[in-house]
Amino acid sequence: MKKILILHTGGTIAMRENLLTGGVSPDVVNPLLDAEIEIPEDVDLVIEDIFNLPSPHIMPKHMLILKNRINEAYHLGFDGVVITHGTDTLEETAFFLDTTIGDKLPIVLTGAMRSSNELGSDGLYNFESAIRVASCKEANGKGVLVVMNDEIHSARYVTKTHTTNVATFRTPTLGPIGLVTKHRILFMQELLETTRLDITSVNGTIPIVKAYAGMQGDLLEAIAHTKVDGLVIEALGAGNLPPQAVTALKKLLVQKIPVVLVSRCFNGIAEPVYDYEGGGKELANMGIIFCNSINSQKARIKLLIALNHGLKDQSLISFITQ
Repeated sequence: MKKILILHTGGTIAMRENLLTGGVSPDVVNPLLDAEIEIPEDVDLVIEDIFNLPSPHIMPKHMLILKNRINEAYHLGFDGVVITHGTDTLEETAFFLDTTIGDKLPIVLTGAMRSSNELGSDGLYNFESAIRVASCKEANGKGVLVVMNDEIHSARYVTKTHTTNVATFRTPTLGPIGLVTKHRILFMQELLETTRLDITSVNGTIPIVKAYAGMQGDLLEAIAHTKVDGLVIEALGAGNLPPQAVTALKKLLVQKIPVVLVSRCFNGIAEPVYDYEGGGKELANMGIIFCNSINSQKARIKLLIALNHGLKDQSLISFITQ
């Protein structure tokens, strides 16, 4: 018998639509607690309503609580974990857990785009699918997974791509690593090795700034005069910035504040290619760290983990660029 820990955290999957106003909000009682679902015969569920929060309310401190609870479950002999979560920040929680726990045991996050009483609600189906994936032997060693709409995605690369569509979760460039069918769980891609860091705190202020045509250095100048622990920039193209922004960035670097750069593009990676003022080569030579395979919200989580683990200088750079 496989023992699977279910951690409910809230989100649309635990909400109900007000039929008079059309507003969607948390239900008094999580509808998943009383839901009738079909689970594999060899699976025993242990269910905890750990939070009941809309996902915009989820903070790194909540992610740390989840990490600690999952580590407890691992040492108690659980075979897998399923987390139900709001979709707005699901990818960040998944990435946090993947980077701090990794592949000790199958960890699967799922959610819903339609609340429990809406026509075409997808929550129960996704919940069942997540349990099936977490309890299958093939999920071992795959890291943290996101299961939605019959697809299995790696926490490292998956992102929310549509505000309301049930097929919102996508993995740019690479696609899903597996599929959930009626009778089988199919994994079709192998994952790269990644470094995991255990942390006990999530302290630090790390804003994200998005580059745009005509961007000046005013906002970056203000950040340079604010107490921040790091900065993530969504740069243009392969990793370039308007030249007016570069001077302010130099002030941050002089203060030894790590600046991590990703591309604002949906596909591809950031790398120092262009050799002109504000181009990637100049930025890299200044000491800006190119994070070439994840989006800005995940780069922020990765930098937060690195700083709370105490990484500095070359060890920090190596971890961020991995």
